Amino acid sequence: MITTAKGVFTGRYLITGTGHLADESLPQIPGLEGFTGEAFHSARWNHEVALEGKRIGVVGSGATAIQVVPQLAEIASELVVFQRSAPYITPRADRDYTEIEKNLFRRDPDAIPARRSEIFWSLESTYAARRAIPDFLDHAKAAAREHLERQIEDPQLRAKLTPDYEMGCKRVLLSNTYYPALTRDNVVLEASALDHIDGDTAISADGAAYSLDVLIFCTGFEAATPLYAKIVHDGDGVSLSDRWARGMEAFASTTVTGFPNLFIINGPNTGLGHNSIVYIIEAQVDYILGALDWSRANGDRVLNVSAEAQKRYVDELQERSKGTVWLGNGCKSWYRDPRSGRLTLIWPDFAYEFRYRNGTFDPAPYTAVENIVAVRADQRSPQCGAAKNKGERRRLSRI
Repeated sequence: MITTAKGVFTGRYLITGTGHLADESLPQIPGLEGFTGEAFHSARWNHEVALEGKRIGVVGSGATAIQVVPQLAEIASELVVFQRSAPYITPRADRDYTEIEKNLFRRDPDAIPARRSEIFWSLESTYAARRAIPDFLDHAKAAAREHLERQIEDPQLRAKLTPDYEMGCKRVLLSNTYYPALTRDNVVLEASALDHIDGDTAISADGAAYSLDVLIFCTGFEAATPLYAKIVHDGDGVSLSDRWARGMEAFASTTVTGFPNLFIINGPNTGLGHNSIVYIIEAQVDYILGALDWSRANGDRVLNVSAEAQKRYVDELQERSKGTVWLGNGCKSWYRDPRSGRLTLIWPDFAYEFRYRNGTFDPAPYTAVENIVAVRADQRSPQCGAAKNKGERRRLSRI
């Protein structure tokens, strides 16, 4: 049963496809409510705010920030980037295909799949660095270091942009324009986090103060604690978020014991730091279609994965994750659950291993019954992105 603002719907299966990066994460900044300028999260961009000629602060230096900062730098009178930790950045190898290549693609139907395969396996090879294999890790770090040295001449700025953690611990970024944007006269890199707000002034953890007209939060998403889990309940009314109180987990990264006929695309341990997430999604879709075909062929049986099978799978992934940079000393990233410290977002292996392991449905780990109450989802729940009261709604309209 699915309850929405437009009514109640029923279905035999529930498939979630909200993705990891859907629900914005906002830091608790003292004084933010009293900020006299405009403030919003990048995922809830306020297009009514004119940015030309404004004093703009960008909070964060991750994947979103490196995309918006070069654009904002061209129109802001002053741009301040609050950087809690420096990211690893490597060159973005975008280029136009040559006429020879385009002619080849037109003439040879196998040329495009071959090129796609070449790109895929080239990206797969970079997983070795995440396993902290020294030669691969050193090569990757050298590429990032050379990119930084080539684009940033100022030794002081270069020092601020040098990461102090192992490469791969956090998302490795691709950009040819972020570093040059930081060298502009109207751009300041504040190498400490935003600490608090006083009127129109943003004060960093190091005590630097900046008068700003606009604050843009590029502070990530609630990936480890997805909001959809709060509105999905089992037949007894237990929410998926309660079941995941110590971190997300699922069998085949897709189904959860006690939540029959629920399938989660981009669920636990499906993220990738080295290859395309589309490849993972395609494998999951094949798995789900196989499950639906099997269910229909067997009298529309309801599928509930056993707790034992799920535990074995989760234990297997935790074993695979040992020795990776994500669980290394000093690694703090959104790939790990903040409560348990377990690796719950990233698939800790090569991408092709995910398809090999999870691309084909096998009914053996499941209990199949004729009919039981499966899951309940209530999209009207105030815990799922909606404001709990009018005051909260007003706050979220600005932030």
